[in-house]
Amino acid sequence: MTEPGLRERKRQRMYQDVSETAIRLFLERGFDAVSVAEVAAAAEISKPTLFRYFPAKEDLVLHRIADHEGEAARVVAEGPTPIAALRRHFLDGLERCDPVTGLNDHPRVLAFHSLLYGTPSLVARVHAYQQRSEAALADALGGDLDARLAAGQIVAVQRVLALENWRRIAAGEAVEAVRGDAVAAAERAFGRLAAGLPDLAQP
Repeated sequence: MTEPGLRERKRQRMYQDVSETAIRLFLERGFDAVSVAEVAAAAEISKPTLFRYFPAKEDLVLHRIADHEGEAARVVAEGPTPIAALRRHFLDGLERCDPVTGLNDHPRVLAFHSLLYGTPSLVARVHAYQQRSEAALADALGGDLDARLAAGQIVAVQRVLALENWRRIAAGEAVEAVRGDAVAAAERAFGRLAAGLPDLAQP
């Protein structure tokens, strides 16, 4: 893969810096209490410049997980079958406490998830993000109706597993106390996907 050029690296750094500045302010004062103008001032850019990078206020938060939008679509190419690849990827995520799996008790991660799932406009934006992820996965699986139905089931399983892990961690349980149940639940869920979607579970 070709390394990004200097201009692209500067652009990516700008996205990262502005997003992190915004998230810090939102965590301190609440999403609705901070204006876009205040974020722009804190990031030392103009408001029009901020909107060139982030068309909506919610995008300032969702940028942190934007790299995961096409993740399931990329994973299915790793084989040996789509279900096996996605199962292995999710279990690997649990092993390394990837925040996307919900199995992470770092205070910053918990605070971010509380912001994300505790703000109605961000919840709506997450839903749109999941729809795009689902559409990309459906395309990777063939793009027809069966592929769209399968993608909907897979994305729903990943979402519910992650939310259950996050719910328990947010309630005060330790990662190691949740990990065993999280792995067992993932194994069951992907087993059911394999049984229900045999075309995606056979080489």
